[in-house]
Amino acid sequence: MTAHERAASTSPRPRTIVTADPELDDLNSMIRFLLYSNEVEVAGLVYASSRFHWRGDGRGTTFFLPDREYVEPQTSWRWAPGERFIDDVLDAYGDVYGTLRQHDPRYPAPEALRAVVREGNVDFEGDMSSETPGSQLIADVLLDDRPGPVFIQLWAGPSTVARALRSVEERFHGTPEWESVHAAVSAKAVITKFASQDGTYDDYIAHVWPGIRVIEVATLAWGYLARKTVRPDDQRLLSAEWLRENVTSVGALGALYRVWGDGRQMVPGDPTDYFHLSGLSADELRAQGYQVWMEPQPAGEWISEGDTTNMLNLLVPGLRAHEHPSYGGWGGRYEPTPDGADTWGLVDAAFRPGGAEWTDGGPTADEGSVVRWFADVQADFAARLQWTVSSYAEANHHPRLTVDGGIDRDVVPGEQVVLAASVTDPDGDAVTVRWWIYDDAGTYVGEVPVEARGTDAVVSVPADAPAGATIHIIAEAVDDAPAPLKSYQRVILTVR
Repeated sequence: MTAHERAASTSPRPRTIVTADPELDDLNSMIRFLLYSNEVEVAGLVYASSRFHWRGDGRGTTFFLPDREYVEPQTSWRWAPGERFIDDVLDAYGDVYGTLRQHDPRYPAPEALRAVVREGNVDFEGDMSSETPGSQLIADVLLDDRPGPVFIQLWAGPSTVARALRSVEERFHGTPEWESVHAAVSAKAVITKFASQDGTYDDYIAHVWPGIRVIEVATLAWGYLARKTVRPDDQRLLSAEWLRENVTSVGALGALYRVWGDGRQMVPGDPTDYFHLSGLSADELRAQGYQVWMEPQPAGEWISEGDTTNMLNLLVPGLRAHEHPSYGGWGGRYEPTPDGADTWGLVDAAFRPGGAEWTDGGPTADEGSVVRWFADVQADFAARLQWTVSSYAEANHHPRLTVDGGIDRDVVPGEQVVLAASVTDPDGDAVTVRWWIYDDAGTYVGEVPVEARGTDAVVSVPADAPAGATIHIIAEAVDDAPAPLKSYQRVILTVR
């Protein structure tokens, strides 16, 4: 196991920092994230800038972007005065916290979350010239003496994180501690990013900190173009009807969630934001001065949660997807890229970041490793929103699933491995357990027979399995409630 894997497998809950800009999809992703704040340890919520949003410095400084046709030289771009979207979500979270806590006492108090909100490097795109409260928080976390990885989610540009890393470099470079600090921070930080939304990753992080694990999580599946890749049977989960019934009508957090035609604009006069309107064609929107970059949709339908893939592999402990990018989980499965020593990209990305443009991932790029989980993720989201408005007795909860005898096992070729699951349901529902081989995640190439025996399974390790090969088995428990919920446990067999 690598240092990353050892640390992740022993960490009780993934520790994470979110950096976000005020795009509406970040708002929606933040709502989802806080509903899972019981499953992670939130070490920071940081306002950040990107090529799409910056605040300006308030001193009339002009910021030129000569390569952007749609940007006039100005002191800010798509950043509302007094922007506080993270605080808005925390206000709504505070309204429902007492109810949420009935369902899991691990939900952090609103005050604890507010204590880690910071403003990062937001004045201009890619500006890392000075320290900010946000960059200082990130640097402090990376330098603390706590073991285990810190998952730094870039929903915006990397500039605040780049500034944090530069501050570490400025403090220690040229000292006897620099080599060990550089190695420790490189091993501790795990960066996930939806593209490089400014130039500081390529210009600084990749060169000075090449040992940091970086996972490129850009997908269509959770973004504005989700309709292009979400499976036909799951398209209903993007519909106005489903969102109205399960999201926007459910409590204070649901009411904040952005959908087409909801009458809310990120910044008044924003020429790229026409999502608050409905019933107009693309040509009619252009006639009003909007720069239409995707087809308008009916009122109430899905807009975007583009940055949600940053978080999804942290949220389901039993799937263990945060332990290694190749394992796969709700946020997809990843493979090494040639961009660095420890850089990863989605195995089946429908489009890939390529400078300022998106490039086609190829004919087999259907994002199957992500969209296979889409229905489960949406059902789980809907259930957690119900927790914000329902008592424990009124709501459904996940089955409690464990696998006896350990979840990492050494095996030999030809061995028959008996796996026994223990499962209960806190609501008294009947539970069905399904066992399946996650063959994409394992390194053994070939069929692995699995015989299910109720809550147990017998896995036949192939006789030709080479030493070092791995087999990933998923136990999936689902209850029979009207709105069923699933729990998972991954077992990894390693051939010795």
